[in-house]
Amino acid sequence: MRTALVYHEDMTAARLLWEDPECEIERPERLTAALRRLQQGGLEQRCLQLAPREASEEELGLVHSPEYVSLLRGTQALDTQELRALSGQYDAVYFHPSTFHCARLAVGAALQLVDAVLMGAVHNGLALVRPPGHHSQRAAANGFCVFNNVAIAARHAQQKHGLQRILIVDWDVHHGQGIQYIFEDDPSVLYFSWHRYEHGRFWPYLRESDADAVGQGKGRGFTVNLPWNQVGMGNADYLAAFLHVLLPVAFEFDPELVLVSAGFDSAIGDPEGQMQATPECFGHLTQLLQGGYHLESLSQSVCMVVRALLGDPVPPLSGPMEPHRSALESIQSVRAAQAPHWTSLRQQGSAPTARPGTCSADGRTSLVLPGGPTFKAAEAQASAVLSSLLGQLHLHPTPPVRMAVALTVPDAALGLPPAVLHQEGSAPQEETRAWARLHEALAQDTAFTALGKVLHLLKGILDGQVSSGVATTPAAAAMLDVALRCSLSHRAQRVLCVAVGQLDRPPDLANDGRTLWLDIRGKEAAALSPFHVSMPLPGTTGAFLSCVLALVLPLAYGFRPDLVLMVLGPAQGLQEPHAALLAALLRGPAGGRVLVLVEQEPTSQLAGILARVLHGDAPPSLGPFSTAPPEDTQALLYLRGQLEAQWKMLQVAAPS
Repeated sequence: MRTALVYHEDMTAARLLWEDPECEIERPERLTAALRRLQQGGLEQRCLQLAPREASEEELGLVHSPEYVSLLRGTQALDTQELRALSGQYDAVYFHPSTFHCARLAVGAALQLVDAVLMGAVHNGLALVRPPGHHSQRAAANGFCVFNNVAIAARHAQQKHGLQRILIVDWDVHHGQGIQYIFEDDPSVLYFSWHRYEHGRFWPYLRESDADAVGQGKGRGFTVNLPWNQVGMGNADYLAAFLHVLLPVAFEFDPELVLVSAGFDSAIGDPEGQMQATPECFGHLTQLLQGGYHLESLSQSVCMVVRALLGDPVPPLSGPMEPHRSALESIQSVRAAQAPHWTSLRQQGSAPTARPGTCSADGRTSLVLPGGPTFKAAEAQASAVLSSLLGQLHLHPTPPVRMAVALTVPDAALGLPPAVLHQEGSAPQEETRAWARLHEALAQDTAFTALGKVLHLLKGILDGQVSSGVATTPAAAAMLDVALRCSLSHRAQRVLCVAVGQLDRPPDLANDGRTLWLDIRGKEAAALSPFHVSMPLPGTTGAFLSCVLALVLPLAYGFRPDLVLMVLGPAQGLQEPHAALLAALLRGPAGGRVLVLVEQEPTSQLAGILARVLHGDAPPSLGPFSTAPPEDTQALLYLRGQLEAQWKMLQVAAPS
C-alpha cells in the first residue's frame, strides 16, 4: 500500500471537565468524525493501518525541556480543580488525567509514520491525532497544543534517519508560532505558514507572525509567514499562495521530507477562521506538495487529502479563480521579504510589458497532522453553504479505471503498475476512418491503428470510465488535432492543450474561448491571443519550474478545463523528469482528466514514466536547482505582463 493511516481511539479520552467557552470546541469528535467519513468513503480500507505507540520521554526531549515533560507527567495524578488551576496558567489550554497519555500517543503516531515513510514501507500517510501540536513551545502548552508533534517528528527524522532538509507546511488558520520558535535559527528546516493575521488583531496576536519575520541568524529565509489580513480567503487565494510563494521556494530548497501540519479550521464552514476554501482545495494542495473544528468540513477535507495521498484524482476547484486584493497584497509582501534569500522568487519579479530582447521529496514523504485552536460554535449559514458545496462533490465520482495506456510499441519493459489498464480496444473502423480523413498522415497503417486506440481511450476519459491515459503515436501533430476536435464535439466544453515540441496550433481552430493552447517550444515568447500562448523551451531546471509554476499552472487553473491534452511531439526537448512533473501537476486543473500523447522512439521509457505519475506515483527528482537564464526570465515576465489582465491567477501583486 502507498498510504498509511495512523489512529488510536485512546486519543479521544481527554476532554474538557469544566465549562470554558474558549476550549469547549476542542473535543474528541474531531477525530471520530474524520475517521467515520474515511470509513464511509472506503478510504480507510485502502490505507495501511499503523498502530501508534507512546513517544518516549527521551523523544519528547528532542524539543521540550525535562521540567516541562515532568510537569505534564504529573497531570495524571491531579484532580479536576488542580487540573483547572494548572490549565489557567496557559493560553487556551485544558488538561485532563489522560492528557499525558494522549499527547504521547499523538507524538508517537507522528514518529511511526515518519519511520514508515523513510524506511520505504509506504510513500506517504496521514496521522489523525489529538491533542494538536503546532502552538506548543519548549516549556509551555498553548492553544490546545501539549507536545509539538511536527517539530518532534522533524528532529526525529534528522537524528534517526540523517535527513538534512525538511519542509514543514502549516495550513492551519492560526500561526504555528511554536514550530517557528523551535526552528527559527535552523536552516535545515524550512517552515511555511499561512494564517489569519488581520495586522496582528487575530490570535495569537504576535508581531512575529507577519511576513517580515523570516528567521534568525543562519535561519534567515527559512521561516516563511504569509499573513491573511482579511477573512473570506478561498480556493484561488490558497492556490496562488502555493504557486507564487511556497512551491518556488520548496523546489529550490529541495526537501528530503515534507511534513504538513494540517489544521482544517482554514476551510469553509469554520466560523473562527471565516475562510472560504472548499474541501477539495486541500486535495489539490496535497497533490501540489507530493485540524479544523467544523466537523463536516474537517472530515470532508481529511477525505480529500487522503484521496490525494492515495493518488486518486481530486475534483476540480469550485468558485471564481481570482485572488482577493488583500491576498495579493500579502503575497506581494512575503515575496518581497523572502526575495533576498531565494533565487526562485527573484527571477519571478515584477512583470514588464515591453517585449524582451523541487519538491524533489520523491512524493513519498507527505505527513499530515491535524491541529490548531478554534474558539466558536459553527453558524447555520456557514453550514448551509458547506452542505451545498459538498453536494456538488458527488458530481465528480472517481472513475473505475484510474489510468490506461494505449501503446504502439512493446510495453514489457515499461514497468507499469499492475492497476494500469493496457487498452486493447479501438474505436469503430467507420468512426476512425472519418477522423483519419482530416490528415493524410493518419491514413497509414500504423497511424490509423494508433488513431483508433486514441479515440477509444479519449472516449473513456470523457465518459468518466477512465481518469487519465497515455498513448504512444506517430504523427503527433495530426493526432492532437483530431483529439482536440473529437473532445470538443463529444462532451468537453473547455480543453487545455499543452504542446511541447514542433507542433503548431491548427490554423482553422475557432477562437471561441473553448481551447487554451500553450506552446512550450515556441520560437519566441508571444501572447498571440488570451487563448494562444507561445513560450520558448526553458533552458534550466529553474527556468522550467518558473514556467510551470508562474505561467502554465496559473493559466490552467484559471481556464478550468474539462480535459487536458498534453502532447510531446518531435524534438520536444524536455528531460524525462521535467515531462513527468508537468504531467503530474496538470492532473489538478481538470480533476485528473489528462490524456498524454507521445511521439516516441521504440526504445524510450518516457511513456512508462508518464503512466506511473498519472497513476499517482511521484515524479522522478529534478535534481539540484539551477538559476534561470536572463532570457528565460524576461520571456516569462513579458508573458505574465501581457496576460494577467485576462488571467488573474498570474498576478503576484495587487493592481496599482
